[in-house]
Amino acid sequence: MSIVTRFAPSPTGYLHVGGARTALFSWLYARKTGGTFILRIEDTDLERSSQESVDAILDGMNWLGLDWDQGPFYQTKRFDLYKEVVAQLLAEGKAYKCFCTVEEVDAMREAQMAAGEKPKYNGMWRDRTDHPTDKPYCIRFKNPLNGVVVIDDLIKGRIEVANAELDDLIIARSDGTPTYNLTVVVDDWKMGVTHVIRGDDHVNNTPRQMNILSALGAQLPKYAHVPMILGDDGKRLSKRHGAVGVMQYRDNGYLPQALLNYLVRLGWSHGDQEIFSLDELVEIFDLSACNRAPSAFNTEKLQWLNQHYIRTLPAAEVAKHLEWHIAEQKLDISKGPSLEQVIAVQGERVKTLKELVEVSRYFYEDFSDFEENAAKKHLRPVAAEPLQAVAQHLAALTDWNAETVHAAINTAAESLGLGMGKVGMPLRVAVTGGGNSPSLDVTLTLIGKERSLARIELALAFIKARGDAA
Repeated sequence: MSIVTRFAPSPTGYLHVGGARTALFSWLYARKTGGTFILRIEDTDLERSSQESVDAILDGMNWLGLDWDQGPFYQTKRFDLYKEVVAQLLAEGKAYKCFCTVEEVDAMREAQMAAGEKPKYNGMWRDRTDHPTDKPYCIRFKNPLNGVVVIDDLIKGRIEVANAELDDLIIARSDGTPTYNLTVVVDDWKMGVTHVIRGDDHVNNTPRQMNILSALGAQLPKYAHVPMILGDDGKRLSKRHGAVGVMQYRDNGYLPQALLNYLVRLGWSHGDQEIFSLDELVEIFDLSACNRAPSAFNTEKLQWLNQHYIRTLPAAEVAKHLEWHIAEQKLDISKGPSLEQVIAVQGERVKTLKELVEVSRYFYEDFSDFEENAAKKHLRPVAAEPLQAVAQHLAALTDWNAETVHAAINTAAESLGLGMGKVGMPLRVAVTGGGNSPSLDVTLTLIGKERSLARIELALAFIKARGDAA
């Protein structure tokens, strides 16, 4: 049997991390088994669905690299199929017209709750034939009255639900539009889905959907319900926990490799291993290794992984993702070192790509002022002589590289009988505008000779003006 999985988000918002994890598990299972991964957009909620949300989902999937083999399919383009199935269920006596008003159903449930019973539709129109001709109606599925639905869940284990606990759910509204539980069943059936991997908030829907599939004579898929993701406060992950949309993580400077690695470890494990490539995951992923308990999101762990990938991925790969942040922060990199060179020296020093751009601006852009605290501490009159000496030795260089720059700075310090601390920090502030950078020899090499000397002159002018003002 060929494995077919699907990811079926509703386009009523962005692709959140819970959905991304579900997509990842479904994608991995299909790839591991040589099966098919389908993307289906469940857009039947016409009031809340939007093209913007569809685009956000597609952008998120593409950014994560979770490619699909079929789709995207849109449920709104399949209404004729759903109507055919509803008509089939009606003709076979497996569904019926319900003429109850909303007020009648509400009163029914209130009376049940008052009597201490579980509120549900009582089947008032289940076997009636005295149908009015002038009243609107919905279509309800005739759920079996007896027996038990057994879900052999691939993650949660055996789940049993008595049919007596289920009511006759609506499968088509009074305006003729199909409901979620009908459309998802028809699509899984017609698309040949063999494994439904989804969040455990769908567990209550599963026995109802299995009964509809059985009524249609369809092969039942296997189900795997993934536990929810919690925030670090133990509550269900939501907007209040910060960025929960996948593309927000991109905007905040995370690499897709880091987010995928982190998401797979939320609810799945392989011994004590923490770091996995996507190819490796395809080889070893197994639904049986998924946890039954919820997992807590930990931003610090994600940052640790992100830092790892910034350091260890090929610089060209990191540069590809860095380009979006460069454009976003409007940094002109036409003059200056290559991105690969900057990544090589800054990768160890940052946690995100956004931060990498922020702290690397001085490699590409000149400045007219210095960070206040750094300048106050290091660009004092006593720093003028060391800076002049360094500038003199640097200007004499005919070969500009880390070794010659390092030697020039050392020679300048020795000529004045000063330690590197007295020379290095004023020089760092002079050429970067602040107090943090990689080693000075590498920093100056990447900034270039002409710009380094010009910035030292700017610092000397700043020191003189400061002294004159005092």
